[in-house]
Amino acid sequence: MTLHPQQETLSFQTEVKQLLQLVVHSLYSNKEIFLRELISNASDASDKLRFEAISDSALYEGDAELKVFVSFDEKARTITIRDNGIGMSRDEVIENLGTIAKSGTRDFLSQLTGDQKKDAHLIGQFGVGFYSAFIIADKVTVTTRRAGLTSEHGVLWESSGAGDYTIANVEKKDRGTEIILHLKEGEDDFLNDWRLRTVITKYSDHINLPIFMRKLNDKAEQGSVEWEMVNRATALWTLPKNSITDDQYKELYKHIAHDFEDPLMWAHNQVEGGNLDYISLLFLPTHAPFDLWQRDRQHGLKLYVQRVFIMDQVEQFIPSYLRFIRGIVDTNALPLNISREILQDNPVIPRLRTALVKRTLDMLDKLATDEKDKYTTFWKQFGNVLKEGPSEDFANRNRIAKLLRFSSTHDDLPTQTVSLDEYIKRMKPDQKKIYFITADNFNTAKSSPHLEIFRKKDVEVLLLHDRVDEWLVSHLTEYEEKQFQSVAKGDVSLDEITASDNKNEKEELQQKDEKFKSEFDDVIKRIKTVLGDQVKDVRLSHRLTSSPACLVVDEQDMGSQLQRLLKAAGQDVQEVKPIFELNPEHKLVYHLRDEHNDERFQEWTHILFDQAVLAEGGQLKDPAVFVQRMNKLLLELAK
Repeated sequence: MTLHPQQETLSFQTEVKQLLQLVVHSLYSNKEIFLRELISNASDASDKLRFEAISDSALYEGDAELKVFVSFDEKARTITIRDNGIGMSRDEVIENLGTIAKSGTRDFLSQLTGDQKKDAHLIGQFGVGFYSAFIIADKVTVTTRRAGLTSEHGVLWESSGAGDYTIANVEKKDRGTEIILHLKEGEDDFLNDWRLRTVITKYSDHINLPIFMRKLNDKAEQGSVEWEMVNRATALWTLPKNSITDDQYKELYKHIAHDFEDPLMWAHNQVEGGNLDYISLLFLPTHAPFDLWQRDRQHGLKLYVQRVFIMDQVEQFIPSYLRFIRGIVDTNALPLNISREILQDNPVIPRLRTALVKRTLDMLDKLATDEKDKYTTFWKQFGNVLKEGPSEDFANRNRIAKLLRFSSTHDDLPTQTVSLDEYIKRMKPDQKKIYFITADNFNTAKSSPHLEIFRKKDVEVLLLHDRVDEWLVSHLTEYEEKQFQSVAKGDVSLDEITASDNKNEKEELQQKDEKFKSEFDDVIKRIKTVLGDQVKDVRLSHRLTSSPACLVVDEQDMGSQLQRLLKAAGQDVQEVKPIFELNPEHKLVYHLRDEHNDERFQEWTHILFDQAVLAEGGQLKDPAVFVQRMNKLLLELAK
């Protein structure tokens, strides 16, 4: 093997340096996963070659039997993993081994704590792939050539996992990749045939690619080596469900998801008949990946056609609100030469998508019904993603709504455990609406003055405090024939729910309203003059019991929370003027009514208005003026 003059030393991307250090020091308790990760990469390389060879069979170079070979050398203290998959060009080596192309890497690194156990968990969500080699090796040598390139386009890559690596052109007769691990001191237990076989059987038995090791007791006389297959090399999803163990399912999930943890649940289905034969194996992860909210993050299922791998992360099968689902689809209903572009127009895809969405929702429904603790775990990780569903999937809107969970005034806890079915069971006999409030956070929602009359009348209100909730309720307008109603919109009246049957009491309430209207008619006019175009209207409130004032919007207007979210996202939002409501039984409002000094009346009006803005989580246009007014008022009271 002769080195080409084009040899150079390059530095790792900064993120790679950090990740390498963390991998080496955080995964010390699970060192054997290096073999799983490297074999998994070899399997992916073989899958890619199969796919590209569908349209260009010359890429096989006369060798269409794809394999992985694992060997070790006790004297040299090395382990070698070799495959005849797609291989890499020089540029691909630099891109794949010198940088981390995965989106959101910086966000991932920012979450690391320095605690090895916690960081190992995060690294498991991120996936370590090739870099796991440095868990046991102090030097790694990679020799590779991409299928279709000539032998002089081989590439040699070598690094000790520190700050840099060397790369050079070499002669390589065969396509594919060979990785040699030069073991660190103290890692010699991996230089053992049974040890390596055990790891392969444990983690890679399900891989649909034969893995070979040197035959036991083979002494390789006269330079010949006898190899034997050490895994079953059977597509696990094609086997009968009763022949597959839970451990096998779990290891297959870890292989396809590059996750360290077991899945929370899985569903394995085979459909035959008609013209839509397919097998699906869907997994529900235990933890959300760190980049779940990255816009450019890819998601989707692995697609196989007639047991042949076609492509990874096929988004057409799974809508965005189910992007946490990992798994495999194997079908006979698509051609082998299918491409991502053709997928868009193939009539089979919508039918497969409908079936897979149904399978996923069935799985979630079963989890929510039969294993509530596990569903709570799922909701904490993926609840906000599922809340995107009603806006994306109108056909399954009710099914998704049944799976949603919320906080509510029933227990006043931030944990989202209340289902819509539970809410409806607790509704008042004559209650026709599902009441909710949206806010920036739980405390703001829980303490909102809009809830006062509902708490007094013991009417439950959903406390929606996630950023996606405004989007959710704008698309989920009813459930089980019950309309959703924001307690911060329109003129709330609970008469039909809590009104007394006593005619005298009703008459007293009506007389009381008329009395307040006559008493505060002049005050309301003066407040309108003071606030001017800051408000759409000023009126007496039916929803306040202990707060002096609040802000609401008309029934058809955009809520203040949604306005803030859109503005934060850079949207040009037309400002919706609020309605200023006053509590006629509050002492401060009485004081305002009796204030005849115009200057002090204006000061009091602005203070009450600004307090109402703050109470609903809004921001004051001029906080300094508000502070000045409050200080002036406090000084007057202190005299």
